[in-house]
Amino acid sequence: MSINISDKLTTPLIIIIVFAILSIMVLTPVLNMVILGIILSLGVRPVARRLNNKIPSASLSNILGMLLIIIPIILLLVYIVTMSISLISSLLGSTGNLSTLDMNQLNTWIASILPYQYKGMSHSIANGIYNGFNSIFKWLSSYLISLIRDIPNISVQILVLIFTTFYFARDGDKCWDYIFSFIPDRKTSFFDRMFNQIKDVLKSIFYGHVLTSIIIGIIAFVGYSLLGYSYSGFLGVITGICQLIPVIGPWPVYCILAVKDFFAGNYIRLILVVIFGCGLSLSDMYIRPAIAGKYADIHPLILLLGFIAGPLVMGIVGFILGPLILGVASAVIKAYKEEKEFENQNENNDNVLEIEQ
Repeated sequence: MSINISDKLTTPLIIIIVFAILSIMVLTPVLNMVILGIILSLGVRPVARRLNNKIPSASLSNILGMLLIIIPIILLLVYIVTMSISLISSLLGSTGNLSTLDMNQLNTWIASILPYQYKGMSHSIANGIYNGFNSIFKWLSSYLISLIRDIPNISVQILVLIFTTFYFARDGDKCWDYIFSFIPDRKTSFFDRMFNQIKDVLKSIFYGHVLTSIIIGIIAFVGYSLLGYSYSGFLGVITGICQLIPVIGPWPVYCILAVKDFFAGNYIRLILVVIFGCGLSLSDMYIRPAIAGKYADIHPLILLLGFIAGPLVMGIVGFILGPLILGVASAVIKAYKEEKEFENQNENNDNVLEIEQ
């Protein structure tokens, strides 16, 4: 049966399409923050609803819900920055002021901490560290300059993120009800399946990756403390953050610790930290599927590609939006497949009834 497109494209529909395209064009500079705000609102809403049982104001309960989620993140960032400054200060305390640090000073300091049999390597190590410091310093300088230039843009992005999170957490139900009012009755079952699949994907990504990173970070903190490493809390946090990125994982942290133990001559702890690190990496293969599998059945390759390609396309926000977009696309296709199977089953049942009659 042929479909006459001109009959479908009525004047109101054309106007809606035109303004929808224009709206997307207007929102393009902040679209990432809008999507991220919608995602964060899904985490704020359950907290806000519990608070709303004790606080009559929906707006106040949503603000408190946002603070309960944002404040731990801010405290974590402050802790990371503070510990990083402390580590740099301790390094400078051993080597002198960074501005007066030269190759001879660095070579002398490295030779003083190396075992006798490795003292001949001090010059090459010092050269690599010195060049690495210069490269990092140049990158940080250019990055800070670009951040200063982008302060107005960053401020706008943060404001959009805050307001989007707040209003979708407070009025998200009204938004979905408004969207569903345009859906024909015969298609409601498909959209119900689709939104249920999307919710499962969101829960799977959050619990399967965020909770796994928290668990790995706690295990790493306990392990590093038992092995006697300084700054074990900081190392646990960094391990948990690295765990968020499937391609990286926790191995850079324990590999660096193993190299440090090698040059310090602490071979027993080197072996122990390598064994512990391998066990930490292998535990991810059990913890992540066990948690994520309770909410959605998503192939690991889909999320892996999202984590890899997302940051390349959308920057650091892509670590969240990349797997989310691919996961939602998978959920939509799965919902459509289930809807078609349901329709085919109904048709087959109708045909059987007709034959029996």
